[in-house]
Amino acid sequence: MELFKRVKIINFMEYSKWGLAASTLLVIACLGLIFFKGFNLGVDFAGGSVAQVRFVKNAPIAKIRHAFNEAHFSGVQVSAFGSEQEVVIKIPVGKVHKDLSTEITKILKPLGQFEIRKLDSVGPKVGDELKKKGVLSLVLAILAMMLYVGVRYEWRFALASVIALLHDSLITATSVIVFDIDLNLEVIAAILTLIGYSINDTIIIFDRIREGMLTKRTNDLDYVINEAISSTLTRTLLTSLTVFFVLLVLYVFGSKILVGFSLPMLIGTIVGTYSSIFIAPRVAVLLGFDLERYHGNELKKAKKKQEKERLRRQYEHGRV
Repeated sequence: MELFKRVKIINFMEYSKWGLAASTLLVIACLGLIFFKGFNLGVDFAGGSVAQVRFVKNAPIAKIRHAFNEAHFSGVQVSAFGSEQEVVIKIPVGKVHKDLSTEITKILKPLGQFEIRKLDSVGPKVGDELKKKGVLSLVLAILAMMLYVGVRYEWRFALASVIALLHDSLITATSVIVFDIDLNLEVIAAILTLIGYSINDTIIIFDRIREGMLTKRTNDLDYVINEAISSTLTRTLLTSLTVFFVLLVLYVFGSKILVGFSLPMLIGTIVGTYSSIFIAPRVAVLLGFDLERYHGNELKKAKKKQEKERLRRQYEHGRV
């Protein structure tokens, strides 16, 4: 399926100058948010308990907070969850009781009829272990991608794809701070999924660029890149829009529990598509990739291959 019957070569490399400048400012802003505000760790990583409670009538959030304070549960966070009748109660790790369900029922009983729909508890040791494993999984995933693209491409293109990958991961991770989402296992799963999606999108474009460099004997690298991106634009847009609309439906109509996965993935899909087109190719050029030298190296490889083939044929006919 083609969105455009005739492929028009768009000067993406000209626009990518502005895209790179915008991304640089955005990355600085993300680092500032992480440094000055930081992530709000969810129960998965910080430890503690989370209770999802649904009242028959509208949940009296202020009274719930007061009731827990009266019961000497300091540091408890109470927030609406999806509807006016439902709330989420986050209890710090130091206040976890063995029979927490009974304690919550006792505290909330004077406030009206309700139902505890979900109650999760994570100890401090388990939370710390999950945090370490979450960070380790992200690092290993990025290292694996670095190894893969390092073998597949010339080192400048490989490094450019890794830089674009770090760019996407950083912006996606920081989005949870902007939208006040707890950093938990769902967010880590979203970032890991994005890493695979983003590198795949970049590789499709880089493969077409490499084909153009080998088949089109021109030393105008910008032209080769513009042609490669323009020819893959339909595929990129169709893939990205398909993923985007699925995630949008999941975000709008899914449970609020899924927001930690769906919202970062929505943002990551947009950022990943943008970086594959405007960031990764531009970075490869800035790293000093020389198309004329690349053609010279490929010519030397072809001559060596022909020489080996000639010697092999001579050996087979008993001439060597």
